[in-house]
Amino acid sequence: MHFLIAAEYTALAGEINALYHEAAVKAGISDSVQNILYVLYEENGRAPQSAIAHRTGISRQTINSAIRKLERDGIVALEPGKGRNTIVCLTEAGQCFAKEKIAPLFSIENQIWSEWTEDEQREYLRLTKKYRDALRRHMKETL
Repeated sequence: MHFLIAAEYTALAGEINALYHEAAVKAGISDSVQNILYVLYEENGRAPQSAIAHRTGISRQTINSAIRKLERDGIVALEPGKGRNTIVCLTEAGQCFAKEKIAPLFSIENQIWSEWTEDEQREYLRLTKKYRDALRRHMKETL
């Protein structure tokens, strides 16, 4: 029984990832750029690079590479932060770019959340966190 549930979870997670990838392809951007811009959009155009890495789960090297490209394209500018932590900021062109490429996805997600009751939202988050914590614990013990 557990195998069937795990297989269904894996399939659903894959389908959801594929939908986000499809959104990135339709927007003409990479998945990592989509994730970076999403965090910046959600944070009103400014976020520490470390927060972007933490919230997206993307490696620092990949984030750094994508941010450098966005900087060359005039989408983001970098500002010094505390210590070695750089602040990534959407430029004026970046704000327009994010509004065009990220706002529709953000809107879709907000629509989905608004279709769920508050209890459904909390239960989804509770179970997702429970899964994440168990995965982290078991991986630490096993790998």
